[in-house]
Amino acid sequence: MKKLLVTGGAGFIGGNFVYYMLENYPETKLVCLDALTYAGNLETLKGAFGNPNFKFVKGDITDRKFIYELFEKENFDTVVNFAAESHVDRSIEEPEVFLKTNILGTQVLLDACNKYSVPRFHQVSTDEVYGDLPLDRPDLMFTEDTPIHTSSPYSASKASADLLVLAYHRTFGTPVTVSRCSNNYGPYQFPEKLIPLMIANATHGKALPVYGEGLNVRDWLYVEDHCRAIAMILDNGRIGEVYNIGGHNERANIQVVKTIIKALGKSEDLITYVKDRPGHDRRYAIDPKKISNELGWQPLTLFDEGIEKTIRWYVENSGWWENILNGSYRSYTEEMFT
Repeated sequence: MKKLLVTGGAGFIGGNFVYYMLENYPETKLVCLDALTYAGNLETLKGAFGNPNFKFVKGDITDRKFIYELFEKENFDTVVNFAAESHVDRSIEEPEVFLKTNILGTQVLLDACNKYSVPRFHQVSTDEVYGDLPLDRPDLMFTEDTPIHTSSPYSASKASADLLVLAYHRTFGTPVTVSRCSNNYGPYQFPEKLIPLMIANATHGKALPVYGEGLNVRDWLYVEDHCRAIAMILDNGRIGEVYNIGGHNERANIQVVKTIIKALGKSEDLITYVKDRPGHDRRYAIDPKKISNELGWQPLTLFDEGIEKTIRWYVENSGWWENILNGSYRSYTEEMFT
């Protein structure tokens, strides 16, 4: 059986990837590694703990001694690196944390892959490394050849990690692939991000804070489509290549907020326009032709369908995000490790 290390597996995309792999690759063993910082939530993985092919390990990817001991013990076939500090607002307030985890943590993993001859390292990145596009040029999209042009400490740290991964491939021959995705949404997303934040606030009748006029445009990708794309890259992607993963679902932020309000039967009076974030990117749009042409991947979930499923999940699983908002999810983590 193959053995995958999934770093950051107690987070949003990593957790969804764990479930996708357990369901669709039953002959693969998964070791899920997470430092369980504020955004890591063991409750996200409750459905995986009973699976004999799943194992959870608490640890930090920047801890070289720990990582080397884990690699020596487990003998991984593949490493998929989701582990990252990912919230732009937090990166503006505290850049150092992002540089340490996103760059130095990636370096430690790459060194471990080289030391223990791991056959594959996959870096999960973001379209934010490309900067932004003008709102009045809908014909422009990010391709894999678009120059790196970052806007925040977060995107700069992810771009640095990408360049490091590709440099290790050129210098050391490390067998790597990189994927850059557009904005993900779906179950288990930490409620500091736009969609779960709006659902939680609207449910409680609280103000819905929208940056500027809400005209910033994002290409929305349903998280299961993203997980399927990564699995296809692991199966058949070319070593040393970058693959863009986009949803073909562009929406202005204010459109997304109003869709959520309507679905929950709330009033648009809850919308509160707040001072825009420094360096706020105007528009993201990914051209996924490469992964489509080479691997046959296409996004299967249109935004209208995906947002309906997402809202329904948060309504039916309010206990999950309520535990985050009241802080009790940390108690669950403490119980698991005492």
